[in-house]
Amino acid sequence: MKQFQTLLYILLISISCTQEKEVVVTGGNQHPNLILTTKSVSEIKSKLGAIPVFDETLSVAKATVDAAIQKGIDVPIPKDMAGGYTHTQHKLNYANMQKAGVLFQLLGDDKYAIYIRDMLLAYAKMFPTLPRHPQIRSYARGKLFWQCLNDSNWLVFTSQAYDCIYAWLPKEQTDYLNKTLFRPYADFLSIETPKYFNRVHNHSTWGNVAVGMIGLVMDDDELINRALYGLNKDDVDLSAKDNDGGFIFDKDGKAGFLANVDSPFSPDGFYTEGPYYQRYAMYPFLIFAEALQNKKPDLKIFEYKDGVLIKAVDALLNLTDADGEFFPLNDGQKGMSYYTSSLVSAVDIAYYYGNQDPRLLSVAKKQGTVQLDATGLKVALALKEGKEKPFVKESMELSDGSKGDEGGIGILRYNNTEETMALVYKYAAQGLSHGHYDKLSFSLYENGDEVLQDYGLSRFVNVEQKNGGGYLKENKTYAKQTIAHNTIIQNEISHFEYKYDLGSKNHPEKYIFDVYDTNFQIVSAKEKNAYPGTEMHRTMIMIKDEDLKKPFIVDINKIQANTKNQYDLPFHYFGQIISTSFDYKIPNKLKTLGDKYGYQHIWNEASGKANAESIQFTWLDNRRFYTLTSATNKNDELILARVGANDPEFNLRKDPSIIIRKKNTQNTVYASIIESHGTYDPVKEVAVNAYSNFSKIEVIQDNANYTALKIHFKEGKEKTIILSNLDSSQSKEHSLNINNKNYSWKGSYYYK
Repeated sequence: MKQFQTLLYILLISISCTQEKEVVVTGGNQHPNLILTTKSVSEIKSKLGAIPVFDETLSVAKATVDAAIQKGIDVPIPKDMAGGYTHTQHKLNYANMQKAGVLFQLLGDDKYAIYIRDMLLAYAKMFPTLPRHPQIRSYARGKLFWQCLNDSNWLVFTSQAYDCIYAWLPKEQTDYLNKTLFRPYADFLSIETPKYFNRVHNHSTWGNVAVGMIGLVMDDDELINRALYGLNKDDVDLSAKDNDGGFIFDKDGKAGFLANVDSPFSPDGFYTEGPYYQRYAMYPFLIFAEALQNKKPDLKIFEYKDGVLIKAVDALLNLTDADGEFFPLNDGQKGMSYYTSSLVSAVDIAYYYGNQDPRLLSVAKKQGTVQLDATGLKVALALKEGKEKPFVKESMELSDGSKGDEGGIGILRYNNTEETMALVYKYAAQGLSHGHYDKLSFSLYENGDEVLQDYGLSRFVNVEQKNGGGYLKENKTYAKQTIAHNTIIQNEISHFEYKYDLGSKNHPEKYIFDVYDTNFQIVSAKEKNAYPGTEMHRTMIMIKDEDLKKPFIVDINKIQANTKNQYDLPFHYFGQIISTSFDYKIPNKLKTLGDKYGYQHIWNEASGKANAESIQFTWLDNRRFYTLTSATNKNDELILARVGANDPEFNLRKDPSIIIRKKNTQNTVYASIIESHGTYDPVKEVAVNAYSNFSKIEVIQDNANYTALKIHFKEGKEKTIILSNLDSSQSKEHSLNINNKNYSWKGSYYYK
């Protein structure tokens, strides 16, 4: 490694000394001044060859761009959807131009500037001739791409490349590019497409930033103000919706970059669309903030809304499992992680402009790459000096809503040297058009593996064969529906009848979040609007018992309704069924569970009656045994189900679930224990602790004021849990008699 760094240093210095061109001031303003600055370029060049992570990142960028230059410039006429040739080529072009701009500034080799110039001239020749994209799939079709979102990506990255060669270009060429390509492109994305530009949404954030970035390069105050504050808002249709069914215009008339910082982020930094789209939006949010800080420091953008952009990076990193993969809340592709390039940028910028949190360095070290600017340099130098500290993800709550008053996400975690467990409980707002209809849903992880899953989205991003890489129809017919989540469904109808207008007006209310005692962590919330006349109150507890190696989960769903209904509670697991305590029958012919709200996509593979006051269901996944122990009525139905019905193009995963169904019921309580309790070694062919640690769970009292459970361990130990259903105060004193036994305690819950 040391020899490699020395050789790289000699190469970089050689290129700089022999080929560097003097960068001059044009129009009274120095360039670059957007992301790279003349000051940061000088500092970086003085340290090249002695900063391992930065040097390696630069070397990779150089190899990539050199190969692109060797291949030649290709600016095809747009025609394809995501994943297609023209779409992919234009993406490569803007990525390579941005890297080439950095290489020109740091290495001084004119070939990189020439590459960018020739590419831009090709685009400038083509752009005036382009109609909107021929693929009519988006409410906001772009020019180079099928949707304006991707055109905005192009302009955000290309603006950085343009800034890097602006002073190198003759004035007649910058005037030509400004007039023929860049100003028209900014107007197209904004004035000509107001439904796209004037939204509060991750798409519009990219649009605002695209216009703002090129405005900063060209010193165009009109474009900068348009980016920050949006367009004139007269004559807008507040009922207009996008392709995902969400409202296009904000009901309060908010628009522009600052509105997109104000509205979707909670004070804790949670982004209402969910972590997948927060990850996507963090690049434009932070790269524009960095550019504004460099060119307009008086804005103090990193202090805006109490520093929420820096908080958002911490929140996003905490919304990952043990492997760094984002929890797929709302529309989210599984497998997306903090190793993505947008999070490299986010971590570096947050470290530089925040308080130099050493925990961020441990994430940067895992990422193994940095942003090629002053922020990446600072991170690389800190890593060289060994300043990193572990980023330990603790239990935490993240509020939702602009003011933090629209529910939230509760994460209960258990960490030790051998095991990690995370329970993610969602009692958040709708999440704009990417939101799912899954109030009070949860997912469970062990050592980074999903145990009980949130389905995520139905889409193959950038896979052309699958609907051009866009969302599949099953995203609406299944993935967003309530039955695709681990939560209550009433009468086989999704929450809010799958109506965005209703869902976006309501949110659950937090009841309890208390993780002070790491052996008894509790989160509780209520939902009163998903089904008119029905209140759902779900409480989830992570308990670490001294006699058990791992923690277990207690799940309590209390339902109060005005009428009798059918209730379904699915648990979406992975793996193989090992045993059940109930009998079931397998039908001769598979039938679906229903005909709409996602039920049409689910096969009923087997079903049976509980015929007991408590049932158990054990499965094996990732060489670990899990058991669901649930209190039941004898007539409760247990359904073994699997996704895949009415899916002729095989767009859905064939995932299994167990559904506990209660028919003709008004008020009830679902009470369950979820535990990880053993392992299987296929090499030794040995099963260890393959049986549950519990014999049953029972509801010993339930009324409007209190719900009480008794947990029975197999070795004879018993534990009682009592919840105060109406008073969450931690100072209130309670006294209750259950089965001739008195219980007294202080606070909203009892456990002993």
